[in-house]
Amino acid sequence: MSTDVKRLITVLAALLLAALTTTPARAADGDAPSAGQRIAEALRTSPVYVDEAYADAVPPSRQRQLADRIRRTGLPVKVVLTPLTKGDAFDGDSGVLAGIVRDRLQDQRELILITTDGDFPDSLNGYEWPADTHQTRDAVTAAGLLDETRDAGLADLTAEAVDLVAEGKGTQRYEEAVKELDGSAAPGAQTSGSPASESSSDGTGGWWLWPLIAVPTLALTALATRALVRSRRTPSAIPQLVFASARAADEAELRHRAEAEVLALGEATQAADVSTTPALQRALDAYAAAGRVLDEARGVPDLAGVLALAQEGRDALACSPALPLCFFDPRHGRAALRTGWRQLGRRDWLDVAVCQGCADALRARRAPEVLTDTDEDGRTVPYFELQAGRSVWAATGYGSLMSPLDGFNTRRTATR
Repeated sequence: MSTDVKRLITVLAALLLAALTTTPARAADGDAPSAGQRIAEALRTSPVYVDEAYADAVPPSRQRQLADRIRRTGLPVKVVLTPLTKGDAFDGDSGVLAGIVRDRLQDQRELILITTDGDFPDSLNGYEWPADTHQTRDAVTAAGLLDETRDAGLADLTAEAVDLVAEGKGTQRYEEAVKELDGSAAPGAQTSGSPASESSSDGTGGWWLWPLIAVPTLALTALATRALVRSRRTPSAIPQLVFASARAADEAELRHRAEAEVLALGEATQAADVSTTPALQRALDAYAAAGRVLDEARGVPDLAGVLALAQEGRDALACSPALPLCFFDPRHGRAALRTGWRQLGRRDWLDVAVCQGCADALRARRAPEVLTDTDEDGRTVPYFELQAGRSVWAATGYGSLMSPLDGFNTRRTATR
């Protein structure tokens, strides 16, 4: 069996495992704070924390090399390499680990954190606050996709991740690596002239070959899954390919959700009674705007704008003013309250509508999760940091600063 076929089978097994392990992780309440505090205290003296379990993979000499490498970047990078398993202080979730360590380093406003992964020990995850300005998430993911790091040890993989973060082209590197993986993950593609694609002389079309191919493939996939569950170790490219598929699925799911919202709003406006719906015309305008934005959407920020416009249309039909979607990320849903908030580096305070989760984060002096966009220099930044003239969503805050519909109409008028 060729290497490519083996890789494809392993990918299928990893995807199946990911689908079966979707239960959200929660940290153990009693142990996580103390464990997080211990790690945070260690990070105050060195940017690299390595648990004793990884002492052979990343010995003190390599730790010092990593620390020097990080200092040369001039970036606020911290590395935490520690085993993560279900039921431990972080319940095996690198996101929980990152959040707790971040809480313990509140005096450090900007933080780039590289951690081990709970599901795939040979992989790394990247986090950045207050936003993914240095494309950390994609950079760290890309590090595990490269040919030169596919069989690399943990120290070399971490060093590559640091370099890619410092380079600042994580998204580009990630997309290039995924494209290469996509090409190598389809070794069995048939051409029009291949024997399997041609009809047999007896008219069966070669259908009888499929059981000979499918049954062994399914059996091998099952064996690969069993081995993956037992060993919990797999080539770094495999989990990263799973994550790549997940990211694409997230945007596709948001697009489907936006399409459903627009369709539902259209049906509601058609069913509305003109005599009892004084704001029907505004609802119709919001429906038309949402449809136009959906047709021209270039990514998640625009699709989130569709949700905001659809929400404004529904509120118009209901004739009852309500809070808009969450300022920090409309995907969080309708805001629960309004609060004062000051953007980092600015003096003016904004009155924004936020969901309960973001409100809790602000109250605890944590950076809330924010929707990001790409600025003119190609950097990933919070969407509200874009110039208002360049982004209708930055100008409106998805309803917190200005009506999305009014912002959309103003921009259309200005571009005519």
